Order: sequence, then structure tokens, then C-alpha cells
Amino acid sequence: MTDLTCFKAYDVRGRLGEELNEDIAYRIGRAFAQHLQAKRVVVGSDVRLSSEPLKQALAKGLMDAGADVIDIGTTGTEEVYFAAFHLDVDGGIEVTASHNPIDFNGMKFVGRGAKPLSGETGLREVKTIAENQDFITPVAAGSLTKLSILDNYVRHVLGFINCNNIKPLKLVVNAGNGAAGHVIDAIESRFKKEGVPITFIKVHHEPDGHFPNGIPNPLIPEKREATSLAVKQHEADMGIAWDGDFDRCFFFDEKGEFIEGYYIVGLLAEAFLKKYPGEKIIHDPRLTWNTIDIVKKNGGIPIQSKTGHAFIKERMREENAVYGGEMSAHHYFRDFAYCDSGMIPWLLISELLSVSNKTLSEMLDSRMQVYPCSGELNYKVKDVREKLSEVMVFYKSKALHKSFDTTDGISFEYDDWRFNLRGSNTEPLLRLNVETAFNIKHLQEIVFDIENLIKG
Repeated sequence: MTDLTCFKAYDVRGRLGEELNEDIAYRIGRAFAQHLQAKRVVVGSDVRLSSEPLKQALAKGLMDAGADVIDIGTTGTEEVYFAAFHLDVDGGIEVTASHNPIDFNGMKFVGRGAKPLSGETGLREVKTIAENQDFITPVAAGSLTKLSILDNYVRHVLGFINCNNIKPLKLVVNAGNGAAGHVIDAIESRFKKEGVPITFIKVHHEPDGHFPNGIPNPLIPEKREATSLAVKQHEADMGIAWDGDFDRCFFFDEKGEFIEGYYIVGLLAEAFLKKYPGEKIIHDPRLTWNTIDIVKKNGGIPIQSKTGHAFIKERMREENAVYGGEMSAHHYFRDFAYCDSGMIPWLLISELLSVSNKTLSEMLDSRMQVYPCSGELNYKVKDVREKLSEVMVFYKSKALHKSFDTTDGISFEYDDWRFNLRGSNTEPLLRLNVETAFNIKHLQEIVFDIENLIKG
């Protein structure tokens, strides 16, 4: 038995070579189809140079397990999600390393109806079969079909807005040389046919597996400059940037200022509650006050879920929530099979800009002043659990907090400030988020105090 270290809590991710190669991809495909007893599986891959060979090996494993494979080509993760609930298939796999370094790759998995497959819901069993190579020989091998679902996918995401509401807008779109470009082109083509007055300014648009402008990850400040400069240069109404597999999108206002994903969650929650009054909205525990405030003021029901796509999707299904958002720029939609999408959010916000006659900064600046936040701060530590425990003991000993929560890491709440501290699922990192009520100076002081405690 070979220990496959590329299997993580929600997906597969590993360094190319010993951790992830074509032999391992083959075994994963064979194990996936065997565990799900799958008859049909859809596969796609991002633009990394290693993705296509890995996908071919994966497909061979799926077929050798008796499953017919539908290859939808070079795609973003959400196109596989869409295919998994749009087509009659038993599951879907996207070969992608998203924002990981160039020498990494990975896979994201869903079952029938695009339900996530994670460690708790089948991925552990897939790992065991792949490690042991305990394969069952099928009656017959499966077949391979190539299929484009792009037109149907674009039609579906455009169904989230009323194109007649759109007023003239100029948008900077930065695909980061990843997988988003072909979808933007397809949406642009539809807009031109239907007379939708949106002009796209394209930055780093062409897919390129060498990533000449670096791996696209707009959470890293230095990766934001190209989008910000283009917004200012072209006097655009908004900027949008994506990660490599475009399941996350990031926003820049008309001044080129980067918007924390936290405030976009509140904006989208409000938009959905205006269309669907009284509905439930799912949010993560890292930053919460702005979202809870907006949801309650708009007659909705805020519900907290543990961070992570598998947890958010499961909770959304349980609650039949119309929308869920994480501050990390993952946005989930009931009418997208509860999956996350990096295309639907900017379409919704384009419609909001049009009907509100406000700029993005006008819609968000007041919320940022009411609930200023630190954004996510990361700290390398020797022992995540030990340091987390130290911080918890320190703040518990103060006995001044209004509430203490362990939904995800530790969250302490006070009258006018709160913080969440949690360990990374993948690295020896502590992740800190702090927010206050109306007090940016106090925010800075709190971050300084907690940093000192962490660095202790």
C-alpha cells in the first residue's frame, strides 16, 4: 500500500512527481468510479500544463472501472459543477490546483447533483481504494465522449439577472491567464447579441499554463496591482479578478480599491433578500457582524456555518438557504445546486450598480465604516493547536467577553469588537480576523495585541 499524501480534507492537492502523477491520477479515477458505482462521470481541467495529461490518466482510470467519461475540455471548477447537475451523470472531477504554486496540481470532486465529495462523504473511501489498488474488474470498460456545455452554462448563470436592467457599464476583467477568459468571451458574445451595454477591458486574458504574470491569487496584495491600475486608467465602473479555476472572484471599486470579500457577502445577501424576502443566508464565523446586521435589517435569517465549501454546501441544503457567502470570496447559490460560482457574483453586482444608480464605493463605504475589519492575517507557528489554546486561555481568563464560540477555531465577542482565530487546514498557519464597531483605531490596537500574543 502507498500512502497517498495528496488527499486532503475536501480535495486532492499535491506537488507534481511523487505526490501526484499520472499513475496516481489513474488510480484515483478508478477508485472514484468504483466507490460511487458510477456509470457516467464528467471531467474537466484548468489551464496548467500538467492538467491535461493528468485528466487523460484520470479518464483512463474511470473508464477501466466501467464508467463512461464526458470530457468537457478546459474549464473552471464551476463548469464541472454545472455539468454534474445539468447532465445525467453520477459525478464530476475538475483537475485543478487553483491558486497553488506552479509545481502543484490537484482535483475537486462532486457526486450526482453536484453534491460535494469530501473526507466525511466518500473521499476517504476513494483514498483507501486508490492506496490499496483494490480494484474490481468491470464487465466492460467505459467510453470517452467530448462535449461542450459552455452555451448551457452561460445561459444558466445569466438567468440570475435581468439583462434589461443593465445600464452602460465599463468593467475591467482579469482572468490571470487562467480558465476564466473563455467564459467572459462567451458572455460578451451573448451581451452583444442582446444589446446589453457592458464593455469589457480585458487584462491577462489569454489562458497560459506558464502563468507569465504569476499564479492568479488576488488575495495576495501584490497580485491586485494590474486590475487596480486598469480600473483607474480606463475609468471603469468596477474591476473583477479571478483565481486560476475561477470559483472565486474578487472586486475592485471604481477607484481601483480592493474590496474585502466580507463586504461583498453583505451586498449579495441584501440583493437576494430583496428578491426573496424572509429567506435564510449562510455565513462563515470569521467575520460576521456586517452580514448579520444586513440580513436582519432586510428581514432575512442569518445562519452560521463552519468555514469550508463542504460545510457551507451541506448547511445550505439543510436550511434550503438561497445564498451563502464566505469572506474568502466563495459565494454559493441555491439555484446553482448550492455550489460556489465566480461568475454569478459579478453579474449580480453589475445589476445592482445599474438599478441603484450608485457606485460600488457608495454602496460599500458606509458598511466599512460601521464594521471595519482587519482582513485575514496569517501567522506561521510551530504548533497550531498549542498556540490556539494559549490565546483561548488568555482571553477566557479576562472574563469580559459576551460570547465564546468554537464553530471554527475560537471566536470571542465583546460589546464593540470580536475576533476569530483558526488553524489552516493545509499549512502550519494561524488565521486571524478582527472586526470592530465604528472604531478603526481600536481595530489596529486589537490586532497588535493578538499578534504579540501569537508571536509570544
